[in-house]
Amino acid sequence: MPYLIIGLVVIVLLIVVSNIKIVPQANAFVIERLGAYQATWGTGPHIKWPFLERIARRLSLKEQVIDFPPQPVITKDNVTMQIDTVVYFQSTDPKLYTYGVERPISAIENLTATTLRNIIGELELDHTLTSRDVINAKIRVILDEATDAWGIKVNRVELKNIIPPKEIQMAMEKQMKAERERREAILRAEGEKHSEILVAEGHKEAAILKAEAVKQSKIREAQGEAEAILSVQRTLAESIKLLNEAGPTERVLALKSLEAFGKAADGKATKIIIPSEIQSMAGLATSLKEVLTDPVEEKKPAPAKAEPAYGCVQENLPGKTSHPAKK
Repeated sequence: MPYLIIGLVVIVLLIVVSNIKIVPQANAFVIERLGAYQATWGTGPHIKWPFLERIARRLSLKEQVIDFPPQPVITKDNVTMQIDTVVYFQSTDPKLYTYGVERPISAIENLTATTLRNIIGELELDHTLTSRDVINAKIRVILDEATDAWGIKVNRVELKNIIPPKEIQMAMEKQMKAERERREAILRAEGEKHSEILVAEGHKEAAILKAEAVKQSKIREAQGEAEAILSVQRTLAESIKLLNEAGPTERVLALKSLEAFGKAADGKATKIIIPSEIQSMAGLATSLKEVLTDPVEEKKPAPAKAEPAYGCVQENLPGKTSHPAKK
């Protein structure tokens, strides 16, 4: 008897322990008692009645992703293409998910294919290729309304691939190639244009800098010449000032006049106009020479020639003796 009691206790403990269930996070268990729905267990430990209750379904409450194989569809302009879809859904009611439809995944796949054919059949090929977002939104709304009775919420539907016929694929590839070549030509032309603009700007800046350099050079040259002329004039003014302060005699002035006239008649001119006042300077020069050579004895100056009423003209010609011009 003691061994029998111990055996019965062990069996009861094993049965109780085997009926203690722990539901993981983001999961739910659907419980049936004697074949009828009893309850939905959430996260945490639970104990079910042995032999009376059973776990009808274990399901995840996470968002799930199903990638359906390509489905053949026909557009409004009678073009057959292959489109595969991706559906993101989530179980919101475990009871409806368990008892609402048999094989929910298969039901969603068939419903998606039917809805896709209906929507694509109203669109032409070009519109189909450029309206993925519109198609995705329409399919999602239709599937979400249809799967509410199954305890399923469709969060998003995406057209993964749209595969047109080979002829259209080749035409599209040619069009894409032509578009790429056009863009490359545009980019190349833009690059050449930019390069030419840069070269022209470089030439322009170089010309401006060269002109500025020439300008500065001429300005400095002019400034140098002006300073040289100013220096010469200042020196001349100083010499005149010193000469005036020294009180020169008429003979010295006459000598200076002869020196200036000698510089003017340096042999480069063919005609020289001599003022009447300078014609008597030769005698003055002779007198000045006698004064310098013999300061003690004063010599009489040579008789001056008759001064003409008007100036005289002399011509300095190569190989000929200059003659005074007639009155």
